[in-house]
Amino acid sequence: MSNPIIERELSYGAHNYEPLPVVLVRGEGVHVWDDAGNRYIDMMSAYSAVSHGHCHPRLVRVLQEQAGKLNIVSRAFYTDKLGVFLKKVCDLTGFQSALPMNTGAEAVETALKAARKWAYTCKGVPKDKAEIIACAGNFHGRTITIVGMSTVPQYKAGFGPFPEGFKVIPYGDAAQLENAITSNTAAFLVEPIIGEGGIVVPPAGYLKACAEICKKHNVLMICDEIQTGLGRTGKLLAFQHEGIKPDAVVLGKALGGGLLPVSLFLSSKEVMSVFTPGDHGSTFGGNPLAAAVGNAALDVLIEEKLIERAEKTGAYFQQQLKGIPSKLIKDVRGKGLLIGLEIDESYPAHDICLKLLKHGILTKETHHTVIRFAPPLIISEEQIDAAVKSLQEVFADIEAEMKVKQ
Repeated sequence: MSNPIIERELSYGAHNYEPLPVVLVRGEGVHVWDDAGNRYIDMMSAYSAVSHGHCHPRLVRVLQEQAGKLNIVSRAFYTDKLGVFLKKVCDLTGFQSALPMNTGAEAVETALKAARKWAYTCKGVPKDKAEIIACAGNFHGRTITIVGMSTVPQYKAGFGPFPEGFKVIPYGDAAQLENAITSNTAAFLVEPIIGEGGIVVPPAGYLKACAEICKKHNVLMICDEIQTGLGRTGKLLAFQHEGIKPDAVVLGKALGGGLLPVSLFLSSKEVMSVFTPGDHGSTFGGNPLAAAVGNAALDVLIEEKLIERAEKTGAYFQQQLKGIPSKLIKDVRGKGLLIGLEIDESYPAHDICLKLLKHGILTKETHHTVIRFAPPLIISEEQIDAAVKSLQEVFADIEAEMKVKQ
């Protein structure tokens, strides 16, 4: 039976997404409810944007209080909220300076502009010759510049021509980075764990080796932590698993507490000093509402020990997933509560997600063969057990169907 809400969205909305056939109307904690009253465990948390859980009472209260005082005034004026927020995030991460934006893609674009201007003003790269190196399988956003770095044909098809000045190398091989660097290389942009590209964890020591190579060649190492940052992998920032500190980092998603878009580009005073008034900006970036919520989201992350919870429950979740007796499961990988379940190509991962939907589990596949599990960091072991039980039932049903067909 067709759903009029779905039909309306399909009729009036562009078809640039293919949502699962469920209409969500309410959320609380790790759960969401549909328009028929059915409850689901959210295993997507909006690609890590809802790390604190749906409608966290403290964050909602801060949003409501600030919305009743001052919302948007643009960066043409100072406000009492932005400086407090920026100081807190700099103190937490160890970076000296931050530039606020809204979406993750905007923050990545900011990082690219900063890297290029730094190359010209500080490194001495000839005008318009700066190069930025990215990795195959990356996902840094959807702008024309960013998809120009992508190795996914669909992300680029029909959107060219793309800006020049980018190189793409294999992920997980530090020697490839060193080989690609020239005197014109401004920066290396890398995800500590590839998210959208299939939850790909690089070999141990990869990020550390890359940091040493970048330092050796005076190249900025920029970590895209939009999805992996703010506790998702069991550390405040994923690069901390290797005991390094890159030259810059990009944050987003969870920074907005699951309530509104908030992003940041963080780096040193030297790198940030390349921006002068009028060089770069955003009408909404750093607005009082976003700053108040972002500030509170950081407080909740620390005070409720969500980073430690992600480390503990993530290890437990992976252990439980590895115990599912199914030949369809090829691999379980990830860190903390960013987990990928790789499925044998003989069965579509999308179909498994549809079956999980009927069992009260919401998630989506990525790259056709990987099912992602990235629930809110507040998830409990009991809720993980319930999800794993549903997974076991789904895989048992699928394998029974396959036997009948044989």
